[in-house]
Amino acid sequence: MKQLARIILMVACASIGAPAWADGTADMDHGIVQLQHEWAHIKYQMTDEDRQLAAMNTLAQRADGLVKRFPRRAEPLIWDAIITSTAAGFSGGFSALGKARAARKMLLAAEKLDATALQGSVYTSLGSLYYQVPGFPLGFGSNKKARVYLRKALALNPDGIDPNYFYGDFLADRHKYAEAARILGHALKAPARPTRPLADQGRREEINDLLARIRPHLKSAS
Repeated sequence: MKQLARIILMVACASIGAPAWADGTADMDHGIVQLQHEWAHIKYQMTDEDRQLAAMNTLAQRADGLVKRFPRRAEPLIWDAIITSTAAGFSGGFSALGKARAARKMLLAAEKLDATALQGSVYTSLGSLYYQVPGFPLGFGSNKKARVYLRKALALNPDGIDPNYFYGDFLADRHKYAEAARILGHALKAPARPTRPLADQGRREEINDLLARIRPHLKSAS
């Protein structure tokens, strides 16, 4: 009877679900954190664009490897896309467009797997791509799609620093300065991310720089 009880207990535990280490989730999370840290270092601490591009391309290869290890998870795809799209910003011409298209493909695949992963980062990234990439015939840019995706991102993460920053930047590009300033002000109040201090610092600097650029437009409109 004791042996039977042990077997029943083992079956019951198995039916509850395997622990995180058993399905590799802990390894995936560790890999994501490493990508995040290195991305922030390259973006915010390196200054030479050629070196940044080379480093970001190398990091994209590491992200590719994480995607292959966890093909059914959205998180590695999202970060692979973020890294690839950032590399596009350091590139030029058709190379940049090619990277942007590759990033969009990854994000659309991630959306199908789990649109809510990483607090809706797939929508933040898609939105930022759609308003920063040129429109037809050169690229796939679309202000309409950008607005839809950025609003979806804010619906999932209304107080996040990234969705508020990108929506504020989008509005500023559309000359909606008062609304942009309000959204950017909210972005500055975003809670700190304990595992991403460098990214938070860099993003806050970008927000303050953008606010400084739009401030004269606010004065002229008043």
